[in-house]
Amino acid sequence: MDSGGSGVISNPKSDEKFLESGGYHHDSSNNNHYDHHRRHNFSSVAVNITLLFLVLGITCLALNKSPYDPTRLFQRSYNSFSGPKADSITTPNLSSPSSDNINHGPMQENVTSQNLPSPANEENKLLDTLRKAAMMDNKTVIITTLNAAWTEPNSIFDLFLESFRIGIGTQHLLKHVLVVSLDQKAYSRCLQENLHCYALTTEGVDFSGEAYFMTEDYLKMMWRRIDFLRIVLDMGYDFVFTDADVMWFRDPFERFYGDGDFQIACDHYWFNSTDLNNSPNGGFNYVKSNNRTIQFYKFWYAGQQYFPGKHDQDVLNMIKFDPFIQRIGLKIRFLDTAYFGGFCEPKDDMDLAITMHANCCIGLENKIHDIKIVIDDWKRYMSLPGGVERNLSSRSWTLPRNCR
Repeated sequence: MDSGGSGVISNPKSDEKFLESGGYHHDSSNNNHYDHHRRHNFSSVAVNITLLFLVLGITCLALNKSPYDPTRLFQRSYNSFSGPKADSITTPNLSSPSSDNINHGPMQENVTSQNLPSPANEENKLLDTLRKAAMMDNKTVIITTLNAAWTEPNSIFDLFLESFRIGIGTQHLLKHVLVVSLDQKAYSRCLQENLHCYALTTEGVDFSGEAYFMTEDYLKMMWRRIDFLRIVLDMGYDFVFTDADVMWFRDPFERFYGDGDFQIACDHYWFNSTDLNNSPNGGFNYVKSNNRTIQFYKFWYAGQQYFPGKHDQDVLNMIKFDPFIQRIGLKIRFLDTAYFGGFCEPKDDMDLAITMHANCCIGLENKIHDIKIVIDDWKRYMSLPGGVERNLSSRSWTLPRNCR
């Protein structure tokens, strides 16, 4: 055992030298003094170890008294962070690699690399794209993210767009959809659809392939999304964020709450829109731009450092109870699955359905297979006469098959 922490103690019977990093030795006349010194150090170490375990035991006992104390530790750490204030706009490097021939806005032709926007212009490019996509009366945009894996023929993106076109009162909403493309192929596909397009890349990360649930690329993609949405709020725009595997069948703005800063769909809903025990799903939410939501998204994004290996939805479930949320006055409302449904908790009545999300489903092919069934269900429902002829059977969804 090394009493000094950096040297080696040899056996005094065979070697009377005590070697440390600086190098020195005692001769045999000092052996008694050395033994006494060693015993004294052993006693000190034992006392220190005992005190350490005592402190750890008290800390664990204190943490066990409240289920949210670990989050409070995160919240205290977050409060000590001297980052940007809520009323400032801080945009990271959003530029694409110089090898990409991209532009921004609906159906613009590709440009040469010499004309690509510089990082200094990216904030203006995003602001311009938001301005073109936003609803005139309330500066609201509908945002989805897209990568190459979701743009193949007969892809989820095709089904996403089709749902707007066959929905009730949803066709006009397509002109307010902003597609945030995570790679060049997705960007090119967006332009082909004459939509508002913005290229968002992350240095050193290729988001073009299918990001399998909870892999490293999946987590990077989810957290990149949270930070981008914070930037949109910083720029003064409200948004509806929707995953591309959410089918839109009715206009959701008629069902949003007037007093909710942050409104989010659920995997499981407990019949009360303010109950924090609801299980939120980050694939669909409506967020108003104000200081409360900006601070909240910064708080949320900081969680990836304090809860490593967790995705944004896990962190949201932990921080939604935090006193910080009450202190900033954020009003959270959870959306009823009877209207904003999903495969986790499918509801029967298509008369009420606004959106249908392929949640609780792993695998791109599984999602596509069951979303096609949803689309067919809706077409069948829309082909029926209204009134009494639409009985419970004719207005019920087909249960998920591959996504069970």
